Amino acid sequence: MRAILSDLDGTLVDSTDAVLRVWHGWMRDRDLPVTPPDQHPHGIPARRVVEMLAPQLDAAEEARELERREIADLDGVRALPGAEALLAAAAGLPARGLAVPVAVVTSCTVPLALARLGAAGLPEPRTMVTAERTTRVKPDPDPYLLGAQELGVDPADCVVLEDAPAGIAAGRAAGMRVVAVRCSHPRDADLAAADEIVDDVAAFLRAEGLT
Repeated sequence: MRAILSDLDGTLVDSTDAVLRVWHGWMRDRDLPVTPPDQHPHGIPARRVVEMLAPQLDAAEEARELERREIADLDGVRALPGAEALLAAAAGLPARGLAVPVAVVTSCTVPLALARLGAAGLPEPRTMVTAERTTRVKPDPDPYLLGAQELGVDPADCVVLEDAPAGIAAGRAAGMRVVAVRCSHPRDADLAAADEIVDDVAAFLRAEGLT
C-alpha cells in the first residue's frame, strides 16, 4: 500500500440521517415514492440518483435543489472513528505514524463536501476528487483513477476505503484493494464485493499499523 483513497459520506463522516431526511423530503415534495432507508442508493452523485428515481424530471435542476437542501441540513453530521487521523494526513498536518498520501474521493460536489467536513470539524484535504471532476462517476472507476493519478501512485498500490456498493464497485474496477466500512450499509452482504470489511477507518488504520 502506497496511498489511501477514501470516500467521504459513510466512511469519514456520518451523514446518513441528514441524507435520508433531505432525499425523503424531496421525494415527498415531488410526489415520488419514498424509498426505504436500506434501499437508498448511497455513494452516487445526486444527478444520477435523480435520473434513476425520476427520469421525467430535469436532473440537473433537481440536483442543484438537493445540494442546496443538503448544505442547509447538517444536523447530526459527525466525524467517524479514524477520520481525524486520516484527514490530518490528507491535509498535510502532522499525523503520527501515517506516512502514506491520502486523497478523498467523493460523489459530493465541492460545496457539499466542504460543508460536511466543516460540520464534522475535519480539515479540508489537499487532494479531493468530487462529482464535478469526472464525466463518469461511481460505480465507474474514473474518480478513483483520477485520485491515484493526482497522488502520483499506481492504482494497484492504492487502498480504497468505502461504505457503499457503488464505491466498492468503482474501486474494484480501478484495480485497487477495497476495504469496506460498516455505516450506511451495516449488513455485510451489501459489502461482500469488497476485499475485506472493517467496523470503521480507525480499525483499518490499527490493522495496518498506521496509528
